[in-house]
Amino acid sequence: MAAKRRDAPSKGDQRVQAILDAAEVLLERERTEPMTVESIAKGAGILRGSLYFYFGSKQEVLTALVARTVAQLHMEDPPDESEGPARDIVRRAVENTARTWREHGTVMRAAVEFGPEVPAIAQLWQDTIANNTEVMARVLVGAGLPDDDGPTGAAALAAALCWMTERNFYHASTQSGGLDRMAETMVEVWCRVLPGGQSCSS
Repeated sequence: MAAKRRDAPSKGDQRVQAILDAAEVLLERERTEPMTVESIAKGAGILRGSLYFYFGSKQEVLTALVARTVAQLHMEDPPDESEGPARDIVRRAVENTARTWREHGTVMRAAVEFGPEVPAIAQLWQDTIANNTEVMARVLVGAGLPDDDGPTGAAALAAALCWMTERNFYHASTQSGGLDRMAETMVEVWCRVLPGGQSCSS
C-alpha cells in the first residue's frame, strides 16, 4: 500500500520551526537578553526538556538556524539563454543575496562571527559560497570568460567576487540603508567583469 501523502507539516516540524524562529528573535536582542536553551524554549512555547527532544544544545539550534537561512542562498544550475543575458542573471543573484541579508541579517552576521568557533556553521557558510561560486562561474563562462583554472579564469573570478559580495554585505548590513546601496555596487562590479566590461546601469 502506498504511503499516504503528507501535505501539512507534522507537529514535530512545526515545533522545530518555532524553536528556530524563537532563536532568531533572541539573536536580534541578545545584547540585552542573553540567549539560553531556556529562553529559546520559552520563546517557542515549549518546556526546556521538550527542546532537548529536537536539539542537543544551543549550538545545535544555532547551526540549524543558519542552515535554514543559507538555504535561501542556494543556487541551482544557471538558467538558459531564455532567462536573459548574463547581466540579468547577475542582478537577480545579487538581489536575492541582498534580500536574505535584509530579512535575516542577524542570522547571517552570526554565521560569519560564530563560524570560527563552530565548525558546523563554518562548513555551512563555506558550502554556500562554494555553491554560489560554482553556479556563477558557469554564468561567466556562458558570457564568454575563459573556462580554465588560471587566476583570470571564470572559476577564480567567481570565487573572488562571491567572497567580496559576502564581505561587503556583512559590513553593509550594519548600516541603515546600506544593503540597497551595496547591492547596486556589487551588481556593477559583477557586470564590469563580464566581457566588454559593460555597466549594468547603462
